Amino acid sequence: MTEKSSSKPAVGWAPMFIIGLGVALIIMDATIVNVILPSIIADLKISSIDAEWVNAIYSLTFAALLIVMGRLGDRFGRDKIFMFGAVMFGLSSILAASSMTGTMLITARALQGIGGAMMSPTSLSIVNALYRGKSRAIAFAIYGSIIGGMAAVGPLAGGWLTETFSWHWSFWINVPFAIIIVWGTLKFVPSSKAENEVGAPDWSGAVLSTLGIAALVFALIEGRNYGWWRATSDRNFLGRSWTTGSLSPVAFAFIASAVALIALYFVESRRSVAGKSAMIDFDLFKIKTFGLGSFAGLIISLGEFGILFSLPLFMQSVLGWSALGAGALLATLAIGAFVAAPTAGVLANKRNPRFVMRLGLAMEIIAIVGIAIFVSPSVSGWVLGGWLFIYGVGVGYSTAQLTGLILSDVPVEKSGQASGTQSTARQIGAAMGTAILGTILFISLHNGTYDNLTTGSLHLPDAAATQVATIVEKSAGTAIPSLATAPGGSVEIQQAAQEAFAHSITVVGYAAAFFLLLGLLASLALPPGDAHSRTETEESELIHDFE
Repeated sequence: MTEKSSSKPAVGWAPMFIIGLGVALIIMDATIVNVILPSIIADLKISSIDAEWVNAIYSLTFAALLIVMGRLGDRFGRDKIFMFGAVMFGLSSILAASSMTGTMLITARALQGIGGAMMSPTSLSIVNALYRGKSRAIAFAIYGSIIGGMAAVGPLAGGWLTETFSWHWSFWINVPFAIIIVWGTLKFVPSSKAENEVGAPDWSGAVLSTLGIAALVFALIEGRNYGWWRATSDRNFLGRSWTTGSLSPVAFAFIASAVALIALYFVESRRSVAGKSAMIDFDLFKIKTFGLGSFAGLIISLGEFGILFSLPLFMQSVLGWSALGAGALLATLAIGAFVAAPTAGVLANKRNPRFVMRLGLAMEIIAIVGIAIFVSPSVSGWVLGGWLFIYGVGVGYSTAQLTGLILSDVPVEKSGQASGTQSTARQIGAAMGTAILGTILFISLHNGTYDNLTTGSLHLPDAAATQVATIVEKSAGTAIPSLATAPGGSVEIQQAAQEAFAHSITVVGYAAAFFLLLGLLASLALPPGDAHSRTETEESELIHDFE
């Protein structure tokens, strides 16, 4: 199979600049909320559950639609879906910037996730189709470093905009970039789509995959709120009353997800056997680099993005830093990722991509364990910054090479489908990171605050300790700075909560390191090969197609 192409300008690095700008936009917006959450909580008066949704709804809609959008790109043109995604992203950013309620902001973030889902798989498949050989290794190194770097530049930009103007400007800033991306796509990015995308679209696969993934991510996020299996309180949800002790909405979501995903497997397998267009080609998972690499990507994203949700809250609520200060410290991660960028491709060509990826994962694990060991209510910014720099170098190495490895043996005509599938795995991992590590953080924060208040010299009554612990948990820690001056509060109570938050970061750090270790172990099973192993015949055909 070959790729259809247009008569746009010859391939150079201009398309990579536009694609990189699009990737930077969607990654920055996935992380920018982390550092501005305290300001949003205070301004819109939302709870910690709503705060988690502001952060996680983006990953939910993103993950639920990635495969669908990747296939639409294969069918109708990857550059077109990428461009329309930028339009959606710009419009939803206007809605987010104008939000005056938590519900409005959560809705806007959901729409941003849809725009991001249109841009992410198509951008990756465009890179996969355009570049070959050493240029391909360099392109993937750039792509991965952008992902790692913008994960920290986002909080820095958000902190500066919040301190200088307001948190609303963290979303207004997206609009001009979206306009540039639309213009640049029209002018520089060659059109491509899979030639074999014929016949009726796979609507059943689109519905089942979206429902299955959305229900899974919802269950992971809301388990702490509704109860993982049994309802923890009387609630109304989706027009139904859920009584304490009955099956919770989360349990039904898990069941619905399992049913939908099992049905998806059988429906898609039957379509593939019949020669019809399928949303997911499960034969892709028989390719070891794709199957094992996608699993590793899910686990790695779980560890990487989970810790970035916790640290900004700790910096502002316990260390007393401003949003700008917290963002500036996280920028050391970006510096590490940028330092890794020029050497990642070189190391991959000299050794192999697997070596570089494993080196990066090892550095991430070491850095997170370092943070977990040294974090305290009085920890120095230099200490945290040093570990974050090492962490950033690791992200720069691991992300770029893992992406290349996953797609290295995938036929080009299936690149949109494959990139959407592996990106979905990563986004599910990111949502799981927010859900699992966020749950660990807040449960540990509540329990730690309660224990510190009922032991030692304080010995508060159970009711009073529970009340303070609940306030600290529900506010995601943002209430800690006011505990010393609040009615009935004291410096000792504030210190007890600060120590509990520091301990919670330690627990989250060890949990994140554990998941990254699982990702490293999964990478050991990856077969030999490199991220640019196409045959000369394939490359010649592709170059001819794009010319």
